[in-house]
Amino acid sequence: MGKYHMRRLDRQIDDNEISDILEKGRYAVIAMCSGGEPYIVTLSYGYDTKQKVLYMHTGTIGQKIDILKRNPNVCATVIDDLGYIMDECGHQYRSVVMEGKITFVDQLEEKIRGMEVILNHLEENPSIVRERSLKSPKIYSGISILRLDIVSVTGKKGR
Repeated sequence: MGKYHMRRLDRQIDDNEISDILEKGRYAVIAMCSGGEPYIVTLSYGYDTKQKVLYMHTGTIGQKIDILKRNPNVCATVIDDLGYIMDECGHQYRSVVMEGKITFVDQLEEKIRGMEVILNHLEENPSIVRERSLKSPKIYSGISILRLDIVSVTGKKGR
């Protein structure tokens, strides 16, 4: 896909605001393609602020897994919905669009770390899930941990 420039530079947001959106967001919409056919899913994620990657967890089989194994290149968006503006037919928002590559995390150490990033990002008290569902490292053999390595990112706000 060819690179486009942002048409409305007055709506472009900087890296700090992009990070803020990714740190506060709870889910990303991930677009992928297989054989010219589009497919899209919404996944909750954890944002690793140091590595600047998103971690997601999912099952080990299914359509998205099959597509991502064939073509790991994705486009994703996270939206900070600030609400519809009544009587203006407008919407206030901030959004981030990322192009990147999905990596299937295979090493147990990174799987555990990726799940920690997810839990710390999403949960008020991560220990509840950790104690209930992640008691043994064997659990990770039934979970796919995906890492979205961000290649490019843009952000926009509007009204």
